[in-house]
Amino acid sequence: MTPDILGIHHVTAITSKPQANLDFYTRTLGLKLVKQTVNFDDPTSYHLYYGDGLGRPGTLLTFFLRPDLPPATVGPGQTLSIALASPPEALSFWQQRLDGQGVPVQRLPTSDGPDRLIFRDPDGIPLEIHANSVDFSDVGATGGSIAPEFALRGIHSLTLFESSMEKTSDFLRTIFRFSSHGSNSWELHREARGRQATARIDLLEERNQARGRIGGGYIHHLAFRVADRPAQQQWLEQLTTMQFHVSPIMDRIYFSSIYFREPGGVLFELATDGPGFTTDEPVESLGKNLQLPHWLEAQRVGILKQLPSLHMQ
Repeated sequence: MTPDILGIHHVTAITSKPQANLDFYTRTLGLKLVKQTVNFDDPTSYHLYYGDGLGRPGTLLTFFLRPDLPPATVGPGQTLSIALASPPEALSFWQQRLDGQGVPVQRLPTSDGPDRLIFRDPDGIPLEIHANSVDFSDVGATGGSIAPEFALRGIHSLTLFESSMEKTSDFLRTIFRFSSHGSNSWELHREARGRQATARIDLLEERNQARGRIGGGYIHHLAFRVADRPAQQQWLEQLTTMQFHVSPIMDRIYFSSIYFREPGGVLFELATDGPGFTTDEPVESLGKNLQLPHWLEAQRVGILKQLPSLHMQ
């Protein structure tokens, strides 16, 4: 049997509004910029990581900065929206904060009880904040500008846009070992968390819509947690045996990754929990300086000339 999927690791999207993106996620939502580096596959683009004070898996939202791109179009085969968790008593705080900063926000009930807030980021990515008593990450997103009692608690759930839910549902149930949480929702539970949910995936089906187009506001991929390289290698072998087109293991410095598309076409990543974001800089200076992998360090001067200007903080 393949090793456990441990939960959500991170979500990566594309922004065409670099400064607005940085300001929104660090100042408005109070996340910590824990790493500024480049897209290792395209070093002309920044890759920024926002999360808790240490950038723990489950709290991470990451962005490729591409100011040259037009807005994305939405369609099946992509992650549609991101929901973040907050303590139940913090939802009114977030509603007032978003409203006070000019972010249009709605408060609506969820299908399973607690309220949620619905709003969009500067690129139009649909975001939600769910009042939830269960942390879907191990810790709250401390280290940013929000008091700990109100701080966001990491990624609550993701909505995938599918032309047909059947094969994706079957994949989540039989391969990743998710459990049904209603007709269109799947949750991952692990004994180590006292049977608490460590991830939730909601599915939205639209059979007659064309696939989306990459651009600003496109959610590029969704990464799930695996413990380490041996676990990752087992998943690579299993998925390859099942006829998925899986990338080789890629060194992302802070974790290693494999990539494949689930049956509905959404790009999935399996990322290791370590070595983590302190591997190339200490905790106290996380996110303050551009970090490059060793194979790009000789190109630093040229890379810096191509990156967009940003006022970091």
